[in-house]
Amino acid sequence: MTADDAAEDTADPGPLYLSREQVRELLDTDTAIASQRAAFTALGDGTAELPGKIMHPSRFDDSVVFAYLARLSADTGAVAKFGSVNPGNAAAGLPTVHAVINALDPATGQLAAVMDGTSVTTLRTAAASAVAFDVLAGADSAELGLLGSGTQALAHARAVARIRDVRTVRVWSPDPGRRAHAAHRLAAELGVAVKAVETAEEAVAGLPMVAACTLSSTPVVRGEWLAPGCTVVSVGSFEPSRSEVDAEVLRRAAAVVVDDPATAAEHAGPVVDALRHGRLAPGDLIPLGGVLTGTHPGRRHPDDIVFYNSVGLGIQDAAAAWAVIHAARAKGARR
Repeated sequence: MTADDAAEDTADPGPLYLSREQVRELLDTDTAIASQRAAFTALGDGTAELPGKIMHPSRFDDSVVFAYLARLSADTGAVAKFGSVNPGNAAAGLPTVHAVINALDPATGQLAAVMDGTSVTTLRTAAASAVAFDVLAGADSAELGLLGSGTQALAHARAVARIRDVRTVRVWSPDPGRRAHAAHRLAAELGVAVKAVETAEEAVAGLPMVAACTLSSTPVVRGEWLAPGCTVVSVGSFEPSRSEVDAEVLRRAAAVVVDDPATAAEHAGPVVDALRHGRLAPGDLIPLGGVLTGTHPGRRHPDDIVFYNSVGLGIQDAAAAWAVIHAARAKGARR
């Protein structure tokens, strides 16, 4: 290396390239939760930059390609995520979401980092649900019903366990072997009682917290099953054709909370359906960021049923990606 080369390398160390394993190491659950609290607080304050996202169902198969763009703050640069949702991956034991994230330097616009977007998506989605449960669920909620047994469902259980003293978890998914494996794994990781149950109703009935983490196009959670005071979170209803919960869930809900009202009105299956049929008005949608900043109410009464529908936002990726970058730089990571 010449002296000129050395000077150039010192002046411009180049972007970070972070693998899935590195992202998982750098973005622990607590850091992910903090990043999502920051993301939705910025949305609630109106300080974040969030262009509309692209969600395009393929004409060739059941995959959905997506592209998100956002900027969290002046001192963190723009972040773009590109990827796809492939529901068939679940049967092969693979994540259903695969993506790549690019982050730009806030001052120069130069490429600051390229990182695996699959792990970021999994961790930030579960962390955002934990934030939602934290501000919407009763303070003494200690039982979780989990619909789904894949990567996202497991991440949700781990994240919820960081914001509530979870004592029991019930797991249901259509495949008996997968749900049994998920229950065994979570019991070992969390040190709590985890039971694989035979029906979705068993996983929901009587519990204060329910997380639906499937890609089902038909409801797996029915409103008639919900106990007073239940908080239901759905992350699989991310396009108009997918509804993890039935209309009765929204009808019984004292509050319908979403990650972003405008985005939910276009993408969230149960919300789109309720708006189309006049069961909800646009003004009924409560932004999670507004609950965090105190400008909108969430739960008003202990017996209220509260529904939170997340379709995913670029600002979540921006917050999580920069948390990863800051952690990497703190550890002295180089390009």
